[in-house]
Amino acid sequence: MAATTRSNTTTTSSLIFLFTFLVSLSLSSSSSSSSTDSFVFGGCSQQKYTPDSAYESNVNALLTSLVNSATYSSYNNYTIMGSSPQDVVYGLYQCRGDLAMPDCATCVAQAVTQLGSLCPENCGGALQLQGCYVKYDNTTFLGVEDKGVVLKKCGPSVGYDVEVMGRRDAVLSGLVGTGGIYRVGGSGEVQGLAQCVGDLSFGECQDCLSQAIGRLKSDCGTADYGDMFLGKCYARYSTGGAHISYKPHNGKSLSIHFRF
Repeated sequence: MAATTRSNTTTTSSLIFLFTFLVSLSLSSSSSSSSTDSFVFGGCSQQKYTPDSAYESNVNALLTSLVNSATYSSYNNYTIMGSSPQDVVYGLYQCRGDLAMPDCATCVAQAVTQLGSLCPENCGGALQLQGCYVKYDNTTFLGVEDKGVVLKKCGPSVGYDVEVMGRRDAVLSGLVGTGGIYRVGGSGEVQGLAQCVGDLSFGECQDCLSQAIGRLKSDCGTADYGDMFLGKCYARYSTGGAHISYKPHNGKSLSIHFRF
C-alpha cells in the first residue's frame, strides 16, 4: 500500500532583498483556481522610501511602464534614472509563455495593483501570480542569476511507482533539454512546466532550470506534484489530479493539475 504524507510548503528568502513571504488564503489544500491572477507568493523589502519623494515618483513611473509594456510584450525590464543614485529603480515583469497578450496585460496590471497593497512605501517588492511575475528594487538585479529557493511545494507521496516516477523524471529531464524560456512537456498523465525570467541568457536559464528540477526530484521525492520556484526560474510537475492550464504551441489546451 502506498504511503501518504501531508502536503507541505516551504519558503525561504533568496532574492537580493529580504522577503516577508505570504501564503494566499485563497489557495486551499484541496483545489486551486486556474485563474492567471491567483496568488502564488509575494514579498517586500524592509527598506522604506519617503512619501512624495523622487524615488516614489520613479517607482510609480516604472510600474506604469511595466503595465503599458505588457499590452504588447510578454517580458520587459526597465531602469528609471534619478537625479541621484538613491533615486534609481529597476524592475521587470514576465508573463507565462502561453498567455495571449490581453491576458498578459491583465495579469501584470493585477500584479502591480496587488504590489501596491502588499508593499506600500517599500523600496522593493515582488509578486508571483499564476500567470505572471513582477519585481522592482532600488538595487539592480537585472541580468543577475538567482538560483536560491523562493518557494517549494510538494504534494503527498504516492509511493514509489516505477512507471510513474520514470515518466516524471523523463518529463522533467525533457524540460531541461528543450530550448526557449518557456517549456512544457508530458507523458501520459504526467505533465511538466518550466520557465525562466527573460533577462537570463540561454546558459543561465539552463543552469537555473537544472537546479530547480534537481531540487524537485530530491526534495519532493515520490510526491504526486511539486513546485520549485527559484529566484529567476521555476519548474512544476504533476502526476495527475488538479489544475493549472496552459496552451502548448500546437494551440490545443492542456491541463496540468496542482493542489494548493
